[in-house]
Parts: sequence; structure tokens; C-alpha cells
Amino acid sequence: MTTPTTTKKSAERLIKKYPNRRLYDTETSTYITLSDVKQLVLDQEDFKVLDAKSNDDLTRSILLQIILEEESGGLPMFSSVMLSQIIRFYGHAMQGMMGTYLEKNIQAFIDIQQKLSEQSKGIYDGNALNPEVWSQFMNMQAPMMQGMMTNYIEQSKNMFVQMQEQMQNQAKSMFNTFPFPGQQGSGSSGEKK
Repeated sequence: MTTPTTTKKSAERLIKKYPNRRLYDTETSTYITLSDVKQLVLDQEDFKVLDAKSNDDLTRSILLQIILEEESGGLPMFSSVMLSQIIRFYGHAMQGMMGTYLEKNIQAFIDIQQKLSEQSKGIYDGNALNPEVWSQFMNMQAPMMQGMMTNYIEQSKNMFVQMQEQMQNQAKSMFNTFPFPGQQGSGSSGEKK
């Protein structure tokens, strides 16, 4: 496995995918595996995967392959029910909103995690907790965290219900201004002359 550079490059790292399905890292001039690409993600390296012939952007496809491998492994993150629900949003009017919702919630989760990490540095004289200690800490905090997440989800659900009601009211008021035949309360079409 290639070792990613420790200094961040200002330019995006380019990886080419060849017809033989091999991935070529143009920065290190070596062939790499999906595991190497996963390591780039973990190291927060910016990269783009392009088809070597067509120059099509394959980055999302490669990232989805990594997720598939992780989900097929020992500890999946998503249940079958959740995956089914996500699939149902494709082609749905709410597809764009759902993508944004998931992205913003994951970012909020990352922000909370970073704040906890920064706070732990203050507790332990500037040293961050190692992953094993974090795991033990989170296991002890699991009931509290679960309660907080339940409250957060309930608040999000209530916000979506309110948003849906507002959208319905706006749609009703907008459509009531147009004189559609047979519609009650739409100007003169429902009135007798």
C-alpha cells in the first residue's frame, strides 16, 4: 500500500482509472487499490478519479464502491431498512432535500465530534484521547448520547412537519388565486350568474 503524503497539497490529487479497472495515482506514479483510496479519504486528501479514456469523473462511483465494501464487511453502518428508505427517495420530489438533509446532519455530527475532541485536549494537557480511550468513553456515554440523538431526531421530525404544513398552506393559497373550473372559492367559476 502506498503511504499518503503528510503535507496537504493545494491541488487536487488525480487518480486515473484504466479499462483494466486499475487505479493509477498520478502523484506517486503507482497503481493503487480501493484500500489506498479509502486511506486517502481517511487522511482527508482531496482527490478526483477520472476515466483514463473519456475523462469522465468517477469519484462518486469509487467512493460508493468503498462504502459497498465497508457495508459488506463485518460492521455495517446502514440497516437494510434504512438502505431501502434511501432508495425510495430516488426520483421522489424530496430527493434533493433528503441529500442536503443527510449531508448537513453528518456535518453537524462531525462538528460535535471535533468539539468533543478539542475539549478532551484541555482535560488531558493538550493531548487528544487515543481511539481506544474514545471508544471506552463513548461506550460509557452511550445512553446519554442516544437520548440526545433521540431528542434531536424528534426536533428534526417536528421541524419537517411544520415545513410540510407551511408548504401545503402556501400551495393552497397559490392555487386558490387561479380560477380552475370546478374549484370552490376560485373567483367567478364557482358562482352562478
